Amino acid sequence: MAYTFQVTIDSPDPHPLADWWADALGWEVEPSDEPFIRGLIAAGHATEDDTTTHRGILVWKSGAAIRHPEGLAGAPRILFQLVQEPKTVKNRVHLDVRTGDDDPKELVERLVAKGAKHLHEGRQGPSTWTTLADPQGNELCVSH
Repeated sequence: MAYTFQVTIDSPDPHPLADWWADALGWEVEPSDEPFIRGLIAAGHATEDDTTTHRGILVWKSGAAIRHPEGLAGAPRILFQLVQEPKTVKNRVHLDVRTGDDDPKELVERLVAKGAKHLHEGRQGPSTWTTLADPQGNELCVSH
């Protein structure tokens, strides 16, 4: 049997990081269902402490997710989950952002302008890439 998966990224502030990654990838942040959240609170299955507001919208405090514009057929979902512990070492898993026909240098410049940090350039045989850190320090590589 084949399985599906989502990529989960720990974050001390998941909603702004989800916004950043959605913009970086040209993806969409999954919308919040405020009536559903309020209904769970009213029924006693959740509390106001389980929520926060982000950009004026009631959301779950515990996380935010993004999806490819074509849905799960386009790529796995990415979930940014609330984790209070700070990042202390290099990621053991990271995302490789492939630009296809777009110029990877232009994407690197745009992401750095939006808060990414340039870490280094890499090369192995004919392959080259740029390693960045997102605004919360998670590594990513940009290549063709």
